[in-house]
Formats: sequence, C-alpha cells, structure tokens
Amino acid sequence: MPTFPGFRQEDFDVFAIDGLDARMDAIKTNIRPKFEVLSQHFAPFLSVATGDEMFTHIAKHARRTVNPPADTWVAWANDKRGYKKHPHFQIGLWGTHLFVWYAVIYESPSKEIISHAFNKRLDEVIAMVPEHFHWSPDHMQPASTSQKELGTAGVKKLVDRLAQVKKAELLCGITIDRHDPILADGEALVGRLEETFGVLSKLYALGNSRA
Repeated sequence: MPTFPGFRQEDFDVFAIDGLDARMDAIKTNIRPKFEVLSQHFAPFLSVATGDEMFTHIAKHARRTVNPPADTWVAWANDKRGYKKHPHFQIGLWGTHLFVWYAVIYESPSKEIISHAFNKRLDEVIAMVPEHFHWSPDHMQPASTSQKELGTAGVKKLVDRLAQVKKAELLCGITIDRHDPILADGEALVGRLEETFGVLSKLYALGNSRA
C-alpha cells in the first residue's frame, strides 16, 4: 500500500461547502484518493480476516441532484456488484468525526438471520466488543452510543429491532473525533483501523454463522 497520509481538518471542512457540485468536487479531490489508498490495504486485509473475498465500493452519491452529501465513505463487501444487501464494513467521514463500522443496513435480506445469530450468542457478542466501541441503529445519522452506555440490555434491544422493524439497521464500530491527533498520523491510524476490523470481522463471522 502507498504511504497513507491520514486525514486533515480540510477533509472534514468539505462538508461545510455549499452546493452539490462544489462539495462533490471537494470530496473527489480531497477524500476519495485517500479512500482508494485505504482500499488497497483493507480489501485484502478484510478478505483474510473474514475468509470471504472483499470488494471495494467507494460512495459515488450518484443519485443526488440537489442536496450535497453530509457524509461519505468507502465500503467493503463480498459482492463485486454492490454492498448494501450484505453485511459489510465501512470507513467514512461526517463533518465531526471519522467512523469505522460493521454494518447491516435496511436493504439486507439477512437481517433476521443475523439478529437471531447475535441473540443466540449475545454474551459472546458483548464480550467480543470493547466497551468503548459504539452501536448505531441508523447509518444516515451521525450519532451513536458506546457499548458501555448501552449495556447488554441496550445492545439486545438493537439486535431485536433488527429483526422486528422493516427499516431497522445495526452498526458496530468506532468513531474518532475530527480533532483527534491520530487522524493526521497515517501509520498510527491504519494500525487503529486494523485493530478495529480485527474485532468487527469476528462479528461478521458470528452474524454469518448458522450454529
């Protein structure tokens, strides 16, 4: 992988730019090349970690005609054609923070299966995920809640909801504030991302298990 430069404040400032075309130009210029560098490392990394060949999908925001995107991301899934229907991994930016997720979003037909797998081994899930990791029920919102704050009951509620509510989603991972110095240290950041995906790949395997 080429040397990864990390993220700068200018990358997060992109989301304050007015207008769809101007913001998209800034995303393409500032952020997308960094996602491409990360993908060269994490597509093979996640393929090894999960045992599934992982393909890179960088958000194009192609359907947008008026409103500029409030966040952007790169995703990896075991399908060359798309990621939304599958459990997948993401690295992305909001204006306030970087996020790293294992994600099961509303398009996935596997939500009930994954909910059942997590419920069946909920103690294992809780033990596997560090307390400072965050959970979210909605990839369209920047807010998320730490496992420490949620507790077992809170995580179970999100897991149950995944099977019960048509538009429900489940995301687990970390967020890093835009002012955290690690973001500017490319080598240290890649190390943190590897550690995070090491945990999230175990969640992926557990969600895919039929045991």
